[in-house]
Amino acid sequence: MHHALITGANRGLGLEHARQLLERGWHVSAAVRSPGDAAELAALPVGDGKLDLHAYDAADPDSAAALAKAVTGPVDLLFANAGKMAPETRQFGSAAGAAMLEEFKVNSIAPLALVEAFVDQVAASEMKVIALQSSRMGSIRDNGSGGGYGYRASKAALNAIGKSLSIDLKDRGIVVLTLHPGWVKTDMGGPNGQLTVQESVSGQLDLIARAYGNPVMSGRFYHVSGQDLPW
Repeated sequence: MHHALITGANRGLGLEHARQLLERGWHVSAAVRSPGDAAELAALPVGDGKLDLHAYDAADPDSAAALAKAVTGPVDLLFANAGKMAPETRQFGSAAGAAMLEEFKVNSIAPLALVEAFVDQVAASEMKVIALQSSRMGSIRDNGSGGGYGYRASKAALNAIGKSLSIDLKDRGIVVLTLHPGWVKTDMGGPNGQLTVQESVSGQLDLIARAYGNPVMSGRFYHVSGQDLPW
């Protein structure tokens, strides 16, 4: 049975990733801030899979190490999905401040801490895939509208981290994917998104399946459609 660890699994894309992987018979370790409040996650049909809930706070630098002590065994898919978009950092004039630091904690530093904590468990697995939930807003070349200072900058930092990880972990056989989920109808993406959560997650899981044993995919930035995105 393949084993996935997913952060931010209590809603949106993370919840749907847990749902679809359970349907495929995976063991899912779902990491959320408050497991006791994750009723929808806890109620997912398990089928032939297995579901564990764990406490994890992406804004806490020590949380990844504590999570690694709680989650045992090889991890085929490590999915750093938890993210944060602070409205205070969208516009010039109010962007630089504590809210922007929180975005960097959650969107940039937390995924790196997660990989550092779990790298041995990923390397010991069959699939050896790390997925980082980024955003097209983190593309510098693709920025044609400005604004979004905190979210753009923290996701651009995540993209740089993903590229470095792909180089540093290559000799351990680990494939690192940096992913853009598309414009999705979620709490973060809003009601006007072009994709349903189900469509986005299905596309991302297809990319992850392709990455298994395919090192040429490592260190690249992918749209959910499979298109390479510019850094």
